[in-house]
Amino acid sequence: MLSAAHDILSQQRASGNQSHVDPEPMPIPHNNSSRFDCNSVSTAAVLLADILPTLVIKLLAPLGLHLLPYSPRVLVSGVCAAGSFILVAFSHSVGTSLCGVVLASISSGLGEVTFLSLTSFYPRAVISWWSSGTGGAGLLGALSYLGLTQAGLSPQHTLLSMLGIPALLLASYFFLLTFPEPQDPGGEEEAERAARQPLISNEAPESKPDTSSNLSLQERWTVFKGLLCHIIPLVLVYFAEYFINQGLFELLFFRNSSLSHAQQYRWYQMLYQAGVFASRSSLRCCHIRFTWALALLQCLNLALLLADVWLSFLPSIYLVFLIILFEGLLGGAAYVNTFYNIAQETTDEHREFAMAAACISDTLGISLSGILALPLHNFLCHLS
Repeated sequence: MLSAAHDILSQQRASGNQSHVDPEPMPIPHNNSSRFDCNSVSTAAVLLADILPTLVIKLLAPLGLHLLPYSPRVLVSGVCAAGSFILVAFSHSVGTSLCGVVLASISSGLGEVTFLSLTSFYPRAVISWWSSGTGGAGLLGALSYLGLTQAGLSPQHTLLSMLGIPALLLASYFFLLTFPEPQDPGGEEEAERAARQPLISNEAPESKPDTSSNLSLQERWTVFKGLLCHIIPLVLVYFAEYFINQGLFELLFFRNSSLSHAQQYRWYQMLYQAGVFASRSSLRCCHIRFTWALALLQCLNLALLLADVWLSFLPSIYLVFLIILFEGLLGGAAYVNTFYNIAQETTDEHREFAMAAACISDTLGISLSGILALPLHNFLCHLS
């Protein structure tokens, strides 16, 4: 959805006084009246629609989401994902498209909280694979959108081609994912049967003793305070990261490039996701304990690109490509190392709650970046 953000808003500009949006709109000419070739609405608006529902879910999750079994959560996540693709693909207005993005946000937020909580029932090494999978998902989404649109497929048909992904999500959960091995199996046969049982019963993980459902509010608050040394750096990393992605990407426009404005934006998104995937898959090679250093470097990235938007001193789009790739590497490293450090430092009793509570970090940073990126877009576009 974030890769499609520029196209969603460009469709609105292209349709103008038309009564509907052409499913295969003609390429949008550059807006020569503005140095930045601005859309009337910033891509930060898509970011906010994409992240605010997730923020609400993650804020409420530590308070009572554990009362809902995992299977219904995954089912809702898959249905919302499919609904988002359909709604955005057939949308006739930006407002309807943003409603589709909200559905994607519900799917993403509920899914992330659910699966990160589930990692507490498996060996700690699963954090590395989870992080690598999320990085791969971002890269696959951005790369497939870039590739299919570059090949001539319309944004509408590209989105509809993604409908197989929610089906794969549900199939992998209900048929591939196996029940965590029981603590005290009654024998080898029972252990093997339980290990092969999909996580579909209401009694699954929730019946595990000493999980977050048994923690008092005071215990939850104590655990949360202990997580702040991990949460704050990750908030800063994601604030800087998505201020760049959804606040500055559309303003980093090189008119002398062979790529159109929309193509430049898609390449930025794909390179960012490539960096995220590489670093989220690097935990076995490089473990970073002091994630505040990553936050500092990401803030320096933000300062550099913000200065370039204002002063236009970077001579080539390829230099910007390298900076964006580095930005993705920092973001992915901060994510995987933060959750791995939490998994290492929390007790078995607190780990499920800690993983769900720490989910708020990236979402809070992204939300703040979207709120601040909107007025920046309006100021610079009107100024130019």
